[in-house]
Amino acid sequence: MSEAFTPVDPTPTNWRDPAMQKRIRRRYAAERRFRLIGLGAVSLSAGFLAFLLVTMVANGLGGFSRTELRLEVDLRQAAVALSAAQLAGPNAEAALAEVDFEGIVRAAADAQYGRRGARIFSPAARLVLRDAVRADPGLLARPATLWLPADSAIDQAAKGHGTPEATARYRQIEQAGRARTGFNTTFLTGADATDPTSVGIWGAVKGSLLTMIVTLLIAFPIGVLTAVYLEEYARRNRWTDMIEVSINNLAAVPSIIFGLLGLAFFLQFMHLPRSAPIVGGLTLALMTMPVIVIAGRNAIKSVPPSIRDAALGIGASRIQVVFHHVIPLALPGILTGTIIGMSRAFGETAPALMIGMRAFFASPPGGFDEPATLLPVQIFLWSDEVSRGFVEKTSAAIIILLAFLLAMNGLAIYLRNRFEKRW
Repeated sequence: MSEAFTPVDPTPTNWRDPAMQKRIRRRYAAERRFRLIGLGAVSLSAGFLAFLLVTMVANGLGGFSRTELRLEVDLRQAAVALSAAQLAGPNAEAALAEVDFEGIVRAAADAQYGRRGARIFSPAARLVLRDAVRADPGLLARPATLWLPADSAIDQAAKGHGTPEATARYRQIEQAGRARTGFNTTFLTGADATDPTSVGIWGAVKGSLLTMIVTLLIAFPIGVLTAVYLEEYARRNRWTDMIEVSINNLAAVPSIIFGLLGLAFFLQFMHLPRSAPIVGGLTLALMTMPVIVIAGRNAIKSVPPSIRDAALGIGASRIQVVFHHVIPLALPGILTGTIIGMSRAFGETAPALMIGMRAFFASPPGGFDEPATLLPVQIFLWSDEVSRGFVEKTSAAIIILLAFLLAMNGLAIYLRNRFEKRW
């Protein structure tokens, strides 16, 4: 016997009923709590980001400036060992190496700033003097007044972080009008050094750029073609399922594992040059490729099937459908995933440490096969120093790194919007 049908009560809901009003209040209260929790989460994230930026800017702005001291030098004695004709010849560097620029700076500093006056000048002062002579050989024939970099202690005193002794000494020099603070071009054009007043990031930035070029040239075409094959051509079976699972797992593998892979395969098996950008690029390409494949597959999958059907209906071949219609439509997503993957690779440190890109390099790399370091690794090395000068240089390098990452993400947004407008 079937159950009796129970008719629905046609009586309209009584919204003024106390029980109904209580349920509505609870519902609205839950919605308000959820909105407050979401607002709190966003505010907390923004607060941490603001704290990071303010801290880095406060600690790192000093890294973009350098204190210099005035020094009158007489290089006419150096002309005995060096002449303008020698500076114009093919052996100019060898001739410059014969001159005791350090002794010249020491003698002039002791004479003008008192006993042990050379200690207030940076060890890089002799290099600045040498470069001045190289640029103007006429200095060998006359006394000259030059501005040479101050020692790290004096430099920190000028920025308000010095010891009482260094601060007092700097005040004396400043009152005599023999000190000035200006933009530190060496920080943007130099390489690593043992003295914080003469370090630069160009060597690390150039190493990073060379490494990223190798990474992009390998990871992008292979990643995109893999995504196209898996989405458009591969049959659905257990082998393709296994490949998909493997790619997803590789995207979540810790970066240090790829560093170990690069150490074992590219260095120990293939015997490629250690610490070279080509090895770093190959290692980071292995790490970036799964991200590009996943982003490419999702972008290709989002292309409507009607596009494919319409192209096939007017006589286009399978490969024409893919490369003339599917990939152009999926390009915004592919480029966005590629740049995000490259940004992740640009900020990685562990793989570079495993393949030896952490050594001291006093000059920028000249090519893909020369030893180099990366900007994140340079930051790591400087953060291990105890000198206050290296602390501000570390923060300044972090600012440069964040600027690069923001620029890369901004480029991803621009490319995505650019190609979306096109279609």
